[in-house]
Amino acid sequence: MAYNTKLADKIREALMHLPDVEEKEMFRGVCFMVNGKMCVCVSGDEMLCRIGAEAMQTALDENGVRQMVMSGRSAKDFVYVTEDAFHKQKDFDHWIKLALDFNPMAKASKKK
Repeated sequence: MAYNTKLADKIREALMHLPDVEEKEMFRGVCFMVNGKMCVCVSGDEMLCRIGAEAMQTALDENGVRQMVMSGRSAKDFVYVTEDAFHKQKDFDHWIKLALDFNPMAKASKKK
C-alpha cells in the first residue's frame, strides 16, 4: 500500500492532542478515526477529508478539491484534496479543522 507517509505523519501530529484517535488502513492508505468515526485519510498523495455535505459544496469550488466517488456513486460528506490545496500550513490546518468540526455530527459506521 503506497501512500505519502510524510503526510500521514503530519496528520498524526495534528491530531495527537485528541484523546480518541485510531488509525486504520483503507482507501489505498491510512485513515484516522476520531471518536470512532472516519475523519481524515491519506490516500496516495492526497488527503480524504470528511467535512460534511454543506462544507463540501463550498470546498468543491476550490482548486485541487474533488468529491469522492466510489463504485460510480458520489460519496456525500467526503472530498479528496490534492497537495496543491494543502501545501501551505494554513491550508493544511484549514482542512484538518473542517474535518474535526464535522466529526461530532458524522455518523459512525455500523459495527460488523
